[in-house]
Amino acid sequence: MQVAWDQPEPQVKINIMSKNRAPQGINTGSPTALTDTQIQRYARHIVLPEVGGNGQIKIIKSKVLVVGAGGLGSPTVMYLAAAGIGKIGVVDDDIVEISNLQRQILHTTSRLGMNKVDSADQAVKQLNPDVELVPHYGRLNADNVQRLLSDYDLIIDGTDNFSTRFLLNDACYFSSKTLVSGAILGFEGQVATYKPYLGNRNPCYRCIFPAPPPPGLIPSCAEGGVFGVLAGVIGSTQSLEALKELLGIGTTLSGYLLIYDGLDTNWRKVKVRPDPKCPLCGTAPSIKDLSGHTQ
Repeated sequence: MQVAWDQPEPQVKINIMSKNRAPQGINTGSPTALTDTQIQRYARHIVLPEVGGNGQIKIIKSKVLVVGAGGLGSPTVMYLAAAGIGKIGVVDDDIVEISNLQRQILHTTSRLGMNKVDSADQAVKQLNPDVELVPHYGRLNADNVQRLLSDYDLIIDGTDNFSTRFLLNDACYFSSKTLVSGAILGFEGQVATYKPYLGNRNPCYRCIFPAPPPPGLIPSCAEGGVFGVLAGVIGSTQSLEALKELLGIGTTLSGYLLIYDGLDTNWRKVKVRPDPKCPLCGTAPSIKDLSGHTQ
């Protein structure tokens, strides 16, 4: 049986008869806000009833901050740019090294030694020149994180260290920002969406992991290794969840931990409830601000 999922169609290579006309059969919702080129570029989105023209306009107007331009940040940035996110901020203080290229698809051999945020900017310009990539050089810390978060609608955690992961969780809670978090090691990965500022059944990262593990307990990717393509699986899933949150479609991952085992090709969706004893979002929180995070 042949299934033609993505065959080119005459009406997608559009002959738009007037400036504001969409391809036949595609309901753009608000066509005057989309250019002819945008209608062509995002036609496969626009034809989806869950997205449509209004949804694509919402994507174009959205601003997303991606923390980390490495294994998880690479596919995340690429898919967000392809989707048409209008403004993507990227935070990273590292340069491109040859050991990155096994999994960090934003970067190329020709850009070895370049700042990762600059490499990301070049990749995004080549993929979708309408997207604005805002480079943020350096690391997040307690002094700058809330200022950075304030410029964006949604935050994606693509970091590889616990100190930044906990800082982001706490800062997003205090800033009332939705956080889409991912992690990978070896052949396993996990994704979760956190929006505890909404209360009810929305836990935070600390509801699962109250405090960072002791140094050395969990190996880094450099120490324990990571299967390169796993970064694509988890990073792409983060992009999917981020776009769903921005559009308000589908089922949110808030309240769940999605775990992937690459060796067994097995997904598990584990229910996570808010912890009343959580030091951040519990009934008697001990964390009142970001002063406990070292610089």
